[in-house]
Amino acid sequence: MKIAAYTGTFNPLHIGHLAIMEYLTGHLDFSMVYLIVSPQSPFKKHMKAETGMERFKAAEEAVSRHPGLKVMVDDIELHLPSPQYTIRTLDMLKAREPDNSFTLICGADNLCEIDRWKDYRRILTEYGVAVYPRKGYDMHAARERLMKEGMDTAVATGRATGHGYRILLMDNAPEVEISSSEIRAGMAEGRDMSRFLM
Repeated sequence: MKIAAYTGTFNPLHIGHLAIMEYLTGHLDFSMVYLIVSPQSPFKKHMKAETGMERFKAAEEAVSRHPGLKVMVDDIELHLPSPQYTIRTLDMLKAREPDNSFTLICGADNLCEIDRWKDYRRILTEYGVAVYPRKGYDMHAARERLMKEGMDTAVATGRATGHGYRILLMDNAPEVEISSSEIRAGMAEGRDMSRFLM
């Protein structure tokens, strides 16, 4: 099966996440989405890793409210040593399920800074990414820059030209103007943010 590996802290899951997951299995050729709850992103030091299991259980509850959703909430990162590097997660998924192929799902914001990630070249060549739009980020420019880098690397190392980076842009994916941090801020101010929750 072709699996979409959608990783994140999901604090909390919201209608934007839901729209992306529905798009992945409804409009692209993914059989299933693995929603992988991370205890702590290497780039979000403020988040406590101890809340990982709470967010995992909350994600399971949220997904259960949408019975037609082709999503499995996965706790694989909760059992990996810190820091939770995406390449390690993808390698563990592949080792666990060698017959499945995995593609990383990320936002345009992540694509623009993916060269800060551990072993990002391996992510882009061995697994590939499918990228959804985020306001304020030019995913087309980021893809063009990275694809050139991938081709240059392939040529420099003498690999076949077919082994460059794999970056799929989801131009038609929904772009929802809400984020988990905005929802948390609204809740902290006492506002009803339930309409944004998944």
